[in-house]
Amino acid sequence: MNDGTTLRILLLEDDPRDAELIEDLLSIEGLACELARVEARTEFLAALDAGNIDLILADYTLPSFDGISALKLALEKRPDVPFIFVSGTLGEEVAIEALKIGALDYILKTRLSRLVPSVHRALREGRERTERKRAERALRRSESYLAEAQVLSRTGSFGWTVSTGQIYWSDETFRIFGIDRTLTPTLDLVMERTHPADRAMVRQVIDHTSIEGDGFDFKHRLLMPDGSVKYLHVVGHSAPGEEGGGKLFVGAVTDISESKRAEEALRESEERFRTMADALPEVIWIRALTPEAVLYVSPSFERIWAVPVDSLYRTPRLWWDAIHPEDRDRIVGRFTQWISGDNISYHDIEYRILRPNGEIRWIHDSAVLGFNEHGQASRVSGISADITERKQAEADLQNALREIQKLKDQLYEENAALKEEIDKTSMFEEIVGESPALRAVLARVTKVAPTDSTVLVTGETGTGKELIARAIHKRSQRASRAFVSVNCAAVPPSLIASELFGHEKGAFTGAMQRRLGRFELAEGGTIFLDEIGELPHETQIALLRVLQEREFDRVGGNRSIRANVRVIAATNRDLRDAIAAGTFRRDLYYRLNVFPIEMPPVRERKEDIPLLVEYFIDRYATKAGKKIRGINRATLESLKSYAWPGNIRELQNVIERSVILCETENFTVDESWLSRQPEDADQTVRPVLRMSAAEERDVIEAALAEAGGRVSGPTGAAAKLGVPPSTLDSKIRTLRINKYRFKTV
Repeated sequence: MNDGTTLRILLLEDDPRDAELIEDLLSIEGLACELARVEARTEFLAALDAGNIDLILADYTLPSFDGISALKLALEKRPDVPFIFVSGTLGEEVAIEALKIGALDYILKTRLSRLVPSVHRALREGRERTERKRAERALRRSESYLAEAQVLSRTGSFGWTVSTGQIYWSDETFRIFGIDRTLTPTLDLVMERTHPADRAMVRQVIDHTSIEGDGFDFKHRLLMPDGSVKYLHVVGHSAPGEEGGGKLFVGAVTDISESKRAEEALRESEERFRTMADALPEVIWIRALTPEAVLYVSPSFERIWAVPVDSLYRTPRLWWDAIHPEDRDRIVGRFTQWISGDNISYHDIEYRILRPNGEIRWIHDSAVLGFNEHGQASRVSGISADITERKQAEADLQNALREIQKLKDQLYEENAALKEEIDKTSMFEEIVGESPALRAVLARVTKVAPTDSTVLVTGETGTGKELIARAIHKRSQRASRAFVSVNCAAVPPSLIASELFGHEKGAFTGAMQRRLGRFELAEGGTIFLDEIGELPHETQIALLRVLQEREFDRVGGNRSIRANVRVIAATNRDLRDAIAAGTFRRDLYYRLNVFPIEMPPVRERKEDIPLLVEYFIDRYATKAGKKIRGINRATLESLKSYAWPGNIRELQNVIERSVILCETENFTVDESWLSRQPEDADQTVRPVLRMSAAEERDVIEAALAEAGGRVSGPTGAAAKLGVPPSTLDSKIRTLRINKYRFKTV
């Protein structure tokens, strides 16, 4: 969005009245906008080229243009501008295709109430995308700075895996060794380029490091192909390697040839060096060791340390006293060891100092030893640089990296929830029906939706329990956040806890990385737990904790995570019977059953069947490209008289199958598809569903014995009892009936 408060919208719409309606709706919701309407391809292209667009809203069907083409043009010319379809003719398949191509959302003109939340989300994601790109540019810039810094400092980096001998070099390391970047670096290549007088020492360091695993810090020379000599300073230490990859060393190799030459030049003309050093921003210093004295320090010392140079000449210990107390022992100890002859260096040393006013500055030191005629260390020459700004830049870089990771995690969570929504196709887009039974359910939905109460939706399979859960979510204050659906019966019992609550890396075999659970993906929104009666006992305990304390632990984790999620559960079982059978916790049932909603089966809402039939015919005829103008009266009566044990799902399948086979404009259904168990079916289904557990067991075992252990099929136990096979299978598992003992040989 622009820096002002006005939202600039490009509207691709051929109907001025719809454009006015959209503009009025945004204005009513407090969104000040400048809306530019175009309806032709040339106008649309011109507007895209002109720019100054915060949001694109587009109709799908235009006289000479289509929405998908407009979307592709917009992604080509203005990929950062959010694109939302606002159409009255956008089918489900086209909408999914549009989302896959890159549209942010699609809004039906019949449901414009969703437009404002979608616009807000578009603007929010636009801002997040801008921030993400800004952070990525900063990261690339920092990486460029690092590469340039290596060139400027003549310091390359390397990695060495001892077990495999594999070596990695940065570009600067290749340059230092004078080796073509197309060659693979090896130890043999290093030894070949090493000066013959230093090869034994380098080989000793390599062998010692391979066996002991210690870090290394040494200097040696290279003999270049042109006969010139380079001096190198190599520093390395062990680092965590990949699992099973053996010991890994990382380090830096610095071309110190220049410093060697500078050291020689320093001996030749100390006065000339001092004249040069006085003009440097870094502090150049020379110290005598015996007796301890400051021989020379450049004027920059006073600027960086905020201590008069004369004071340092009088009291050399002021140098150590200014070091931050937390760093003092480390720096003084290393300096003392170095001048004492220990095999360490005083190069690339970083520490903090405290100015007299309490301000902290970061210092980078490098120094060399000077020796007297007896070979004893007699003085130290060094350079100290103020690297406070570099340290701050490194901290800023780390913050940027953390922010990028945070945005990546957030994008992962939102993508996971969005994918779940796209993949999870509901039975139909709207709730169809006008029967008193359905109106009673919708009245309860209207009352409970604005609250945060837990809802338990019960009813036979195929009655639309998930559709009711989605309706509750869409009418709640959480509608703008994720709706996450989980079928508890579809997930193996050993994995359901990980599915719901997530797991940490290494929590179990195969857990190669941390995984967020469905409760975390639904944060701030709604989670729908279908087939809740199939939850294993230990998972029921974890769910009870979420409902009572609003927190949970990931599998393998030791940190509690707060849960701001509304829970809607559903089942086609009688949970009270499950409680009596000991397969479902009583306390969990009462936590879930705060607001019960029972979905009526189709046989109890017969007056809705004509509306449902008409809805499904229109849906599948449009999808199949057929025109069906009427419904055979006898077919409609058959559909109304059928008991529909599979409820809406069965009705939907029958209509879709009939539309596919229909060859005329008059819709008919093959009556052989409707098993002849009209009206009486409810008399068979209900008693089985409402018996006590003991009575259920007797009835089901008798039916299994009569059917020879078969559950489904025309002669199966489900058909004999008049219940759906899935419902009977669920009962058999709940009552722990072994159906295989009834099979005949």
